[in-house]
Amino acid sequence: MAENLLSLSGVHTHIGHYHILQGVDLVVPRGELTMLLGRNGAGKTTALRTILGLWSASAGAIRFEDSDITQRDTPAIANLGIAYVPESMGIFAGLTVQENLVLAARRGPPEEARLDWIFRYFPPMKKFWDLPAGNLSGGQKQMLSISRAIVEPRKLVLIDEPTKGLAPAIINNLIEAFAELKKTDTTILMVEQNFHAAKSLGDSVAVMDAGRIVHAGRMADLATDDALQTRLLGLSLEAHQ
Repeated sequence: MAENLLSLSGVHTHIGHYHILQGVDLVVPRGELTMLLGRNGAGKTTALRTILGLWSASAGAIRFEDSDITQRDTPAIANLGIAYVPESMGIFAGLTVQENLVLAARRGPPEEARLDWIFRYFPPMKKFWDLPAGNLSGGQKQMLSISRAIVEPRKLVLIDEPTKGLAPAIINNLIEAFAELKKTDTTILMVEQNFHAAKSLGDSVAVMDAGRIVHAGRMADLATDDALQTRLLGLSLEAHQ
């Protein structure tokens, strides 16, 4: 059994008057890609943002490696080696691709070997190196957002719906890139709705509903159990493509 890199125990998050996370228990095994699935509004994005400290947990504990990070601020959490790819992508449209990546590399200019890896899986990053990020297509902006998160080695990458709205060819490219990233020391927690991506990449899976984890196990088991998919998600994963 892989050790857990990240764990949430009884985590609650309130946003204004809304009680979004209602006692989340979640583990993310080191070296695996964990899929976080669930219906819209289940609390998946809130979970990612709470882990990173963008929203504060009102109760419970979040542990990363041997540290309790529940009350740490976002910069301190990021400095532990955690990166976040939001659904909104979070790129700087007025800056070039190069400037976006340089800003994301906190330890100095990006290493050439790391850039070569990014260029191999995301060729538009090299092609549009000197162009404003705002000029990129939707798929290219998603590539840049992911490239920013991995421009330096990270221990954990939180990714929120990376394939949303993208063409199948680009999704396949992202799947290939994530599959290679899994071979490194990077652990990934990914929110995803695309069945092909979830089935292809997921090692473990957690399903959220109404602010709680209602199922946890191996992604391969969920992917082959139509009845369980229907019970947890309302319809089979094939319908989420």
